[in-house]
Amino acid sequence: MKFEVNREDLLKVLQGCGAVVERRQTLPILSNLYLAASDSSLTITGTDLEVEIVGVCEVVVSAEGACTIPARKVLDICRALEEGALLTFISEGGKVTIQSGRSRFSLATMSAEDFPQIEGGEIVSSISVSIERLKQLITQVGFAMAQQDVRYFLNGMLLETEGEDLRAVATDGHRLALSSRKIIARSNINETGDKVSKQAILPRKSVIELGRLLSDEDDNVEIGFGENHVIASFGSFRLTSKLVEGQFPDYKKVLPAGTENSLTGDRDSMKQGFQRVAILSNEKYRGVKLSLKKDLLNISANNPEQEEAHEEVAVQYTGVEMEIGFNVNYILDVLNVVGDKSVKISLADANSSALIESEEDPESVYVVMPMRL
Repeated sequence: MKFEVNREDLLKVLQGCGAVVERRQTLPILSNLYLAASDSSLTITGTDLEVEIVGVCEVVVSAEGACTIPARKVLDICRALEEGALLTFISEGGKVTIQSGRSRFSLATMSAEDFPQIEGGEIVSSISVSIERLKQLITQVGFAMAQQDVRYFLNGMLLETEGEDLRAVATDGHRLALSSRKIIARSNINETGDKVSKQAILPRKSVIELGRLLSDEDDNVEIGFGENHVIASFGSFRLTSKLVEGQFPDYKKVLPAGTENSLTGDRDSMKQGFQRVAILSNEKYRGVKLSLKKDLLNISANNPEQEEAHEEVAVQYTGVEMEIGFNVNYILDVLNVVGDKSVKISLADANSSALIESEEDPESVYVVMPMRL
């Protein structure tokens, strides 16, 4: 195998595919990237056996072939070379030689035949959604995914197609985020002509990698759903991921009802108030108390050192007076992704979950459970 490639073209694909490669591997070959050169293109594949990312870039091929090379080392080499550099890759005798100007590197390879691939299976339905809309879904919802929860089905994000909507939902048992965006096209129509709904739980790592790979290009993402995997294709990348097995909780039952006590306030003012009070909150439990009175929100916190913080924020509120506690980090996570000047927080009573909404984005809602202080 021999080919020439521009540094910038190669670096973009290496960064995209190399990020999925873990530093510590059970199989040595999983620390490598698979390179295959044919015609005028180079295909690069990285995987951890759960998520696989394939990228393609244009190269000048002198001799076709395939090999695997250490992901971290080739990425570091490419980053260290000068901008605009031309790289020549030559694979022979169990090694890959990389030449660029006066620089020369020789890397050990492993058999390309031993490189594992995720067995996808048949695609049963597919949709097309704009990159911008999918990025919005991941940003608006991804923060609420659980991390290493024993309820493994919470360690990911639910993607659900229903009618003309693509809905994303995530929860860690203490808070829930839900957002919907319109689908551009779909091909999951059954024999009777009905548009079949589909649910799939993407692992946390897949969601993070997908959000990282999505660019600002005005293009679409083609998402194919299989029985136990999903494939997202866009630009020069294709991400294949196994799905999390299990039943995602019925999120519709979590959405609070009868939330007649609602306050509306400036997002930035509330965010700054919560941030300041959080400084003196308990470092372990991160609890803050909200005291609601007519057109006034009082936020307070204390810690085991007997330190206290109080903040008053002017809001629009005409409901009953009440006091309720929340984890301040959960509230701030929502305020960080709500892209609106005005935020609405609705409560049924002092023991109920808070429903947080944005006037700018009515398709996104957030639920935060209260805590005892």
